[in-house]
Amino acid sequence: MTEFSFACTGVRADRFAAGPTLVFRLRVTAADGARVHALALRCQIRIEPARRGYEPAEADGLADLFGERSRWGSTLQPVQFAQVPLMVPSFTGETETDLVVPCTYDMDIAATRYLAALDGGEVPLLMLFSGTAFTGAGGFRVEPVPWDREATFRMPVSAWREMVEQHFPGCGWIRLPRDTMDALLAYRSRRALPSWEATVRALLDEETAPVEAPRADPYLTLTTGRTDP
Repeated sequence: MTEFSFACTGVRADRFAAGPTLVFRLRVTAADGARVHALALRCQIRIEPARRGYEPAEADGLADLFGERSRWGSTLQPVQFAQVPLMVPSFTGETETDLVVPCTYDMDIAATRYLAALDGGEVPLLMLFSGTAFTGAGGFRVEPVPWDREATFRMPVSAWREMVEQHFPGCGWIRLPRDTMDALLAYRSRRALPSWEATVRALLDEETAPVEAPRADPYLTLTTGRTDP
């Protein structure tokens, strides 16, 4: 059976993609210079949060995912980032190819919340590979790619931020249920607010507005000469 090894050599944001997309550069090596007609791969990418340090502000942003920092010894578990297929064309011995990974800025997704909380540095990733190999120098042979094939990579946080800025410049994104959206739309319409930003700011202003003290009962004042305690 042909032995395969994998390495990730870089990553970039795809500036021409319709949605947020990262492109990882993979090096695939077949042992002993074997002839490979094609590789049909499944690639699972996980974030390994325990493999980096965190500033206090980052730790505060990760509290919803992992709890208080004192508990991180047991809660700092891997986070699923992506699972994508990849077809590698014919090569002999070694080749490089692009692994295209569509991403999301949905803050309900654990990986997005993790990445959004980071101020800089690198994201420790583990890539797990499996699939089917079509090999053979003088013929055609079908072999499995073992489940234990993997590669590690430290993705710069700047690559993630560049990708997000390309599609959501200076903005965030949240997903809301339809009935909540309908209620927000009705609130915006009643107040003739010009944008969703103005709508949210109006709601925040209402939340932080000082509460007025209850007014005295005029009837009680006239009949007793005093107000409510």
